Amino acid sequence: MKRMSKPLLTVLAAGILAGLAGPVAAQTPDPGQLVDALEGVFGKQPGARRSGAKGVCATGFFVGTPEGRGLSTAAVFKGAEIPTVIRFSVGGGNPKAPDKAKSVRGLAIKVNGPGKESWEQANISAPVFFVNSPANFVKFFEARRPVPGTGGPDPAKVKAFNDAHPDVKPQIAYLASAPVPASYGAVNYWGTNAFIFTGPDNKKRAGKWVFEPARGVEGLTEDQLKALPNDFLVDELKARLAKGNVAFNFNVQIADAGDVINDATVPLPAGRKVVNAGRLVVEKLDESGASCDKITFNPLVLPKGIAPSDDPVLMARPGAYAVSLGRRLQK
Repeated sequence: MKRMSKPLLTVLAAGILAGLAGPVAAQTPDPGQLVDALEGVFGKQPGARRSGAKGVCATGFFVGTPEGRGLSTAAVFKGAEIPTVIRFSVGGGNPKAPDKAKSVRGLAIKVNGPGKESWEQANISAPVFFVNSPANFVKFFEARRPVPGTGGPDPAKVKAFNDAHPDVKPQIAYLASAPVPASYGAVNYWGTNAFIFTGPDNKKRAGKWVFEPARGVEGLTEDQLKALPNDFLVDELKARLAKGNVAFNFNVQIADAGDVINDATVPLPAGRKVVNAGRLVVEKLDESGASCDKITFNPLVLPKGIAPSDDPVLMARPGAYAVSLGRRLQK
């Protein structure tokens, strides 16, 4: 019997493995497909982020609290003021999106911790994400692709997708009922994904966080919206900073045993313990964007003492962010 060559054996083995993995792989889009889905709705915007395309960069600091040190051994909670890069944004891939839109606002940060440690986050102004899996992310945007001749999606396709995927409904309902934010500095920003905190007692606790504006939430009425231009958020934040720093309390809601922690469309139940673990202070704008340009705000960049949950949406973020950065830098 003639022996097969090593290259042929390799090809056959790869084919067998691919066949075994086929049904699973078909259900899990790769990072490029996630970014393609966004571009299918918003187009390819040269030099712009594929999500949160419209935004402004800022700098400031993060400081942990004694309660934060009890929650996690991470050095970012030790009490020092740690330099932080901050990016506020309007949801979606349109760099000219109106600030009046009833979409999410984004708060992305990079805490440049002690030594070589850093902590990156991507937060939104809704307590839940809009899908619970990478596959549904792609399908969500496929259902919303603009129809030739109209510039908008096919309402029947959108309705069919929403009816078949109840995970999209909580965020849609929240944004429909919430007022348009009056300021980047006056709205709550949730992490939506759960993370695991290891405390000095070596216990691991799952939690979801929110940045709450120190001076409270401010929304706009319909009459106030009509009186504002489409682009008001940057000027409003600039004026707010001229009067003093803009600050957010970093609060972590702790999950109980049995709570859902691997689904970004399901919030933790009300009444769970909340720990005020830190404070984020915005000091000044960087309108050139240079401080933010090459940061992906990858939420799996974590300091020791904080670990990711197994949320599939969280696991899919780094690859998609890297592809988005590569396409953005190809100007």
